[in-house]
Amino acid sequence: MRKLKNSELDRLSVEDFKEAKKTPIIIILDNIRSLNNIGSVFRTSDAFLIEKIYLCGITAKPPHKDIHKTALGSTETVAWEYVENTIDLIEKLKVEGIKIASIEQAENATMLNDFTVETNTKYALVFGNEVKGVSQEVVSASDAIIEIPQFGTKHSLNISVSCGVVVWDIFSKLKAL
Repeated sequence: MRKLKNSELDRLSVEDFKEAKKTPIIIILDNIRSLNNIGSVFRTSDAFLIEKIYLCGITAKPPHKDIHKTALGSTETVAWEYVENTIDLIEKLKVEGIKIASIEQAENATMLNDFTVETNTKYALVFGNEVKGVSQEVVSASDAIIEIPQFGTKHSLNISVSCGVVVWDIFSKLKAL
């Protein structure tokens, strides 16, 4: 087996990416502190043709060298918007018929492996602060709470890792419909 060269990967150009049919997933970053995590989420979003990222609260915005370092140019491909108040955004998205799912450990949360996606439904996935998680107010306003099953001694994952795990799972389930 031979590793592929970058020239063999058949990657989309920035223009082709912007014109491509997007996965019906929106990502909401709620008060993310780490610029590297933000950049990583942009890169994951590019990989799975995510429709849009909303940066809320204290979440930093491009351009910034630390976001750029991990985003590797994906801030130029993935649509994004800054919205100061996460609750205002959630209310707006709900009016548009978008299902809000917070990624959090909460009472009656649905484990990611048990979460079922619906046909013709767009999802907004909320990822919270590295220390405090998704705020209670946002959890309470969500249509669903999804928890990533974990079996070791730690009970949390880095936000960028959580995003990759959840986006891959939801992406796979949507593609299987």
